[in-house]
Amino acid sequence: MSSDTANRILDTAQRLIVTRGFNAFSYADIAEVVGISKPSIHFHFATKSELVRQLLLRYRDTVKVNLEQLSVQVPDPVAQLRAYAGYWEQCIRDDTAPFCLCAMLASELLSLPPDVAAEVKAYFGDLAAWLTNTLEKGAAQGRLSLPRGAAFEAESFMASAHGAMLSARVYGDADVFARIVGAAIDRLHSK
Repeated sequence: MSSDTANRILDTAQRLIVTRGFNAFSYADIAEVVGISKPSIHFHFATKSELVRQLLLRYRDTVKVNLEQLSVQVPDPVAQLRAYAGYWEQCIRDDTAPFCLCAMLASELLSLPPDVAAEVKAYFGDLAAWLTNTLEKGAAQGRLSLPRGAAFEAESFMASAHGAMLSARVYGDADVFARIVGAAIDRLHSK
């Protein structure tokens, strides 16, 4: 089996988790979509826990790279927040990734295997660190107002974005996401 097969397995698992959650998909579901046998999946990932842990490692790496690139390509912190929100808004609109993988898994945290739960928590730590840094830069430039401190505002923004994903899913409307997150950015933006 090739690493291409492993990537197709991971891609399929990600789509299934985002739409169903961790506890509502199986190797049989993946096998059907990818067109391989369940033993072939076990060849690459001995357990469901290992598969999802590997998926989360890949996801975290991708997000870290994307956030680093965003920080370099878009120097203005307010524009960075808008670009971050714009990315998710577009994913919701075109249904490519209508929900953050780790946000979905966080909703099941208490029932996840410990190694998977640890990766979910690490993702939230990574994102909170990037947001805190971005907000601190914006405050230092006089572009952002942080009445409750950078770390708290980062957590609040992250909760708003993930909650807005839920609302957009419930209403089937990406504009709901855009309004909620846009208001969160506007609240922080020093005009």
